[in-house]
Amino acid sequence: MAEIILNVDVRDGVGTGGARAARRAGMVPGILYGGDKAPVAISVNEKDFRKSLYTGKLLGHLVTLKYGKETQPVIARDVQFDPVSDRPLHFDLMRVDENQTIKIEIQVRFINEDQCAAFRQGGSLEIVRHSVEVKVPANHIPEDLIVDLAGHKLGDTIRWSDLKVPSDVEPTIADRDFVIASIKTSSAAISAAADEAHDAEVAAEAEVEATEQSGDAAEGEKTEG
Repeated sequence: MAEIILNVDVRDGVGTGGARAARRAGMVPGILYGGDKAPVAISVNEKDFRKSLYTGKLLGHLVTLKYGKETQPVIARDVQFDPVSDRPLHFDLMRVDENQTIKIEIQVRFINEDQCAAFRQGGSLEIVRHSVEVKVPANHIPEDLIVDLAGHKLGDTIRWSDLKVPSDVEPTIADRDFVIASIKTSSAAISAAADEAHDAEVAAEAEVEATEQSGDAAEGEKTEG
């Protein structure tokens, strides 16, 4: 089971008025839904909710909801924030069985950019999908989907099949090997490649010229002898 435990209270008041009353009391209002039970209006102490939220292991993860002596596994599916203060305004929890397979969006994370020569050559990463919806057991949700950029080249297209994910994580897009990102050849990269080709050509010409001069010198020595 996940490390986070949310101690919730059941709210009597529902709707906008009930949510505002909860916020004035230092609580974050929310809704618990899913399974074969009716939705329930709940609230959580805002300070405790913020602590859980900032661990990064609340949203989209399996956590334990606690009400009195009762506990049950839930998934935090959504949190709404105030656009100005960034204060959490509302959250949604979904009831699950910890072994249940669910659909959930997982963030894509790119690593080892410093080990990718394409970026030193002026290439740029064009991200097509910042997250991917997958089917996964509720108790085995990965923190993120890793794209290792080490060794990739200019012009490479990174697809789902390039990701290393556990065998029980499957994308909901099943009809194609979809694109995650690509490494584009920028104008800077084209210019750098052209400069590199020009330098190589100049070096080759210089080497040929040096060889010819060496040969002429050798021939001259033979003539004088």
